[in-house]
Amino acid sequence: MNKPLSAAALERRRELDLLRTLPELLTHHLEKRADMPIYTQWSAKEKTWKTYSVKETVDRVNVWRHALAAEGLNRGERVAMLLPNCFTAVVFDQAALACALTPVPLHAVDTAGSSSYIMNDSQARVLVTAKKAKWEAIRDTEPHSFLKTVVITDDEVQDHKEDGIRVVGVEAWLAGGAGAELPAGPEPTDLAALVYTSGTTGKPKGVMLTHRAILANVTGVLQNVCPEPEDVWFSFLPLSHTFERTTTYYTALGCGNRVAFNRNISLIQDDLKQIRPTVMMSVPRIYEKIYEKIQDQLAKKPKFIQFLFQWAVDCGYRRFCRENGLPVESGGLLALLDPLFAGFLDKKVGAGIRSVFGGRPHIFIAGGAAFNPQVSKTFLGLGVNIMQGYGMTETSPIIAVNKEGFNHPATVGVALPNVEIRLGENDELQVRGPSVMLGYWNRPADTKAVFTDDGWLKTGDQADIYADGHVRIKGRIKEIIVTSTGEKVPPADLEQALENDHLISQAMVFGENKPFIGALVVLNPERWKELATELKLNADDPASLNDRAARQAVLKRVKAAAARFPNYAVPRSVKLMLEPWTIDNGLLTPTLKLKRGPIKARFADAIDAVYSEIKA
Repeated sequence: MNKPLSAAALERRRELDLLRTLPELLTHHLEKRADMPIYTQWSAKEKTWKTYSVKETVDRVNVWRHALAAEGLNRGERVAMLLPNCFTAVVFDQAALACALTPVPLHAVDTAGSSSYIMNDSQARVLVTAKKAKWEAIRDTEPHSFLKTVVITDDEVQDHKEDGIRVVGVEAWLAGGAGAELPAGPEPTDLAALVYTSGTTGKPKGVMLTHRAILANVTGVLQNVCPEPEDVWFSFLPLSHTFERTTTYYTALGCGNRVAFNRNISLIQDDLKQIRPTVMMSVPRIYEKIYEKIQDQLAKKPKFIQFLFQWAVDCGYRRFCRENGLPVESGGLLALLDPLFAGFLDKKVGAGIRSVFGGRPHIFIAGGAAFNPQVSKTFLGLGVNIMQGYGMTETSPIIAVNKEGFNHPATVGVALPNVEIRLGENDELQVRGPSVMLGYWNRPADTKAVFTDDGWLKTGDQADIYADGHVRIKGRIKEIIVTSTGEKVPPADLEQALENDHLISQAMVFGENKPFIGALVVLNPERWKELATELKLNADDPASLNDRAARQAVLKRVKAAAARFPNYAVPRSVKLMLEPWTIDNGLLTPTLKLKRGPIKARFADAIDAVYSEIKA
C-alpha cells in the first residue's frame, strides 16, 4: 500500500477535489502560496536556471490571455502549439484554456507534413511556434485556409501577412492584446484539448478530451501515486503527449510541485544530475538506454566488480520483493549474507546508479510501451523505484499504474479507482469511466468502432487481470504475428528479450503469414566492432553485415536470448544493420515506439530475402 501522505499533501489533495476546470489547477494556489516556485528552466541568455513562482506564472498567463482575446476567436476554436517543453508552452496552454479555447499540441519532433495535416484537420486558427523555419516548413506543405495568425516566440520577425495569414513576433503580438476584454472561462464539459494520436500506422486522429475528463484522470492518478509538496518533477517527454500533459504538467501543477524542464534530449543525464528530481515520467526506452550505457561501462571493469554489481542487484531485488509482497527468488548462499552486506552493496553500487538519476528517485514511472524485465529488475534492485503504468490518449490517458509498496513489475499496476476495466473478446482490455474521451474529432465512424455496444472503450490490447487487480498487458491485438502455421507470436516481449543482449540495440521481429519468425537487428556499433574483429571482418565495410559468419554469430545470440520462448517464436534468420531507427528517420513514434509499417516497408527487400534464403 502507499505510504501515508503528509498533512500538507492531504490538504492540497482536498483542494483538487473542488476544482472544475484545468485553469484552476494554477489559480487555486494564488491565495495560499502565491510565491511558491513551480517552474524551472534553463535561460540560454542568462546562462543559468531560472525559476518562476505561482504569481509570476499567473501574471504571464494573463498577458497571453489578453492577446488571445484580441484574436476575436469563438469559444471552443482550436489554437495550435509547436514548442519544446518550456515555461512558454505552459503559459500558452493555460491562457488558451482560460479563454475557453481548445489547445492542439503538435509534436515538436514531428514532420512538417504531419503538423500541417493536424492543423488543417483541427481547423486551427492560431499557431504558436518557436522558430520561423518551423512555420515555413509547415506553410510550404499545403494551404492553410483556417489559419489566422502565426506567433513566433524565439526568432525576430517583422509583422507581416502571408496569403492572408498574419506572422508576428511574440512580444509585438502580446503588446497588441493589452486592454482586450477577456471572454468567459471554460465549463467542465468544454474541450480541453484535441490531442492527436501519433500512431504507428495511418493518419493521426484527434482525441477529444474535456476539462472534466482530464481532471478525473488527475484525481484518479493521485490515488495510486503520492507526490509530496517538496517533490520535484523532471519534464522531458513531449507536452504534446497526453502522458506528459496529464502527469508532469497538470498533476504536478495541481499538487503545487516544482517542474524543471529538460534543456534538450541529449542533455538528459546532465540535467538529471543538476535538477536532482524526485519524480519523473518516462518511456521505457530512456531507462533502457541508460541501462545499456551502464552495461557497456561495466563490461570494461574487472570480473570482481561485475560480480559485485550483480550481487547488489540480486540483493536489492530480494529486498524489493519482500517490501512489495512478491515471491523472493532463491539466492543460494549469497542470499544468507543479505543482512550483513545489503548496506555495503547499496553504498558501493546502488548509490552510484541512483546518482545517474540525480540521487533521490521517489516516483519514477515507465509508460507508453512494454518495459524490459531485466532493465526493470536492475534498477529496482539498485533503489530506483520505477513503477510501470498503462494508458492511452483516449483515456486522458492513465488507466492503471503500480503503487508504492504494491509494485508488481511484471504488470502495469492496478486500475485507477475511478476507472472500470474488463476483458472482452480475445482478452481485449476494455475501459469505462469519466476520463474516457468524447470521441475522435470529425470521425463518427472511427468513434463508433472503438466503443462496444454497451459503451466500453476498446483498447486494442490483450491483457490478463489478476485476482489482486494487477493488469498484465500481453500485446497489441493488431501487432500479434500469426504465422502461416497458425502460431501466434506477440512481438514486443520477444523483441525486448533480444535487446537484452548488449550487441543488439534495437530489434523488430516479423513473420506474418510466413512459415517462421525472422528479425531485423540494429547492432550496437562498439559491440559490432568487437565481433567483427573476432570474425576477422572489416566493421566499417557495409558488406560485412551480410557476411554469413556475422549473421550466424548474431543469430546464435538471438536464439540464446529467446530461449525461454516457444520454439515457433524463436527467430530462424536475421538481417543486420547499424543505422538506428529514430524519430527523425521516420521509424519511431514521438514516444519511441517502433513504427512497424514504415520499418517493414523500408526493409521489405531484406525481409523477403529471409524467406528466399531459408525454406521451411
